[in-house]
Amino acid sequence: MACSVAPALDARVAGRVGCGVRLLRLVSLSLLLAVGAAVPAPAAATPRLDLDRSTIPQLQRLMDRGELSSIGLTGRYLGRIATVDRKVRSVLAVDPTAIAQAAASDLRRRTGHARGPLEGIPVLLKDNVDTRGLDTTAGSRALRGKPPAADATLVRKLRAAGAVILGKANLSEWANYRSTKSTSGWSGVGGQTHNPYVLDRNPCGSSSGSGAAVAASLAQVAIGTETDGSIVCPAGANGVVGAKPSLGLVSRTGVVPISAEQDTAGPMARNVVDAAITLSALQGRDPADPPTADYPADQPTDYARELRPDALDGARIGLWRQSGVNAEVDRVVEEAAGVLRSRGAEVIDVELPYQDQIGAAEGSALLSEFARDLPAYLRTRPGVPQSIAELVEFNRRDQVELSKFGQELFEQALTAPGTDDPGYREQRRTATSLARDSIDETLAAHDLDAIVSPTNSPAWKTAYGEGDAFELGSSTPAAVAGYPNVSVPAGYAGDLPIGVSLFAGRWADADVLSLAAAFEDTAPVRRAPRYLPG
Repeated sequence: MACSVAPALDARVAGRVGCGVRLLRLVSLSLLLAVGAAVPAPAAATPRLDLDRSTIPQLQRLMDRGELSSIGLTGRYLGRIATVDRKVRSVLAVDPTAIAQAAASDLRRRTGHARGPLEGIPVLLKDNVDTRGLDTTAGSRALRGKPPAADATLVRKLRAAGAVILGKANLSEWANYRSTKSTSGWSGVGGQTHNPYVLDRNPCGSSSGSGAAVAASLAQVAIGTETDGSIVCPAGANGVVGAKPSLGLVSRTGVVPISAEQDTAGPMARNVVDAAITLSALQGRDPADPPTADYPADQPTDYARELRPDALDGARIGLWRQSGVNAEVDRVVEEAAGVLRSRGAEVIDVELPYQDQIGAAEGSALLSEFARDLPAYLRTRPGVPQSIAELVEFNRRDQVELSKFGQELFEQALTAPGTDDPGYREQRRTATSLARDSIDETLAAHDLDAIVSPTNSPAWKTAYGEGDAFELGSSTPAAVAGYPNVSVPAGYAGDLPIGVSLFAGRWADADVLSLAAAFEDTAPVRRAPRYLPG
């Protein structure tokens, strides 16, 4: 069906995405123009605001003093989406109520009814997180036009903390779980997201739009999701912080799934304190998501308050180098080890065991879990395909969905053993137990507080046909174990960011964030992207 939007209305967006997405952009930009002139942020403050370097605590102080409004801040981000994102293509749609949300936040602040630590802060959501009234597509054209009836639990928590839901970020379609040869950052709905540092390079992982948007200062923070690497890899490749929390810390209700045994959502930000504040808002038990019942604390943790500047002093850090794969990564890892030592940490070289066995068991287990969990989610979305088989047929008929790569994983899921199959159960037991053992045994053997390892190699050139040119990563042990993992910028290969990941045992989220913050404070290497063409 042809789009009926008048040509004069933001032709820059035309042809990128579907009509519904363009209309959401247009409505929100129109609201920005209409409201921004009437209720501007104070002229003395807003023009000098450096979005790339600003933290949530700094923004809150400005808004508390009346030097900045949420309307002004939200308008700045909407303006960047309308201009900068032409190059990056990371935002699928802006929420047409964003300015109204910001106005309501400003009123709450003025009347002493601020909701929480994210009051007035614009947040982007990966487009596999249900948002009431907005399309949630997981990047698939099959899910367009039938928005969820309710917010995901994590979205309700963001709203309760005062956040402004700015819009939806592009992602690797179906969280990169459709094809064995998929290209990260591409979806049938949003097309290809680019790495903002070098535009012909890949943004990595399924939370590609979230990572690229935060790097390009298109939102203060964004929400990503991870099954294995999809928060930390785009964080590393796009030069931002990504916090993959312990399984059970954040509810998955209303998030398009791959596997209930590994999936989680978490924050992506330009600094650790913003990630910690956002994780504090996201956490909490959810009766609809059983793993959240295992959270050991009766009261929520204020992760920002738990950040200790001296966290590295006296800490014992295991260094899993994975050396010899990429010389630039080896250099950055050695520099990171020097940073850790400079703050008083003892760095011990380690190797994590069982990695081949974990990977082999994980791959087979995920197919069975996907075959169970995705149809269960689809049943909450009337009007969209209700099974993987229906999605396979939709993709075969659609002119866009299979234009770049196939759907081999979807087809394999159709014949995957059920989760009551003894073979599946053994694979899951093997994957999870060995992943936990690989970390727990290494921590215990060397009396370690955490393990550090390279998050990513330099971003590869985006191409189609053979999948991602992935060299190395360290996400699998923590992802399969359900343990926390935080990626923080550590250096560059030319203009391409390289991150290091810090991970430890389950529920050690506060400790890992604190170590990451101390590392960031000692080596504030992150720099804003330059959008180089190649």
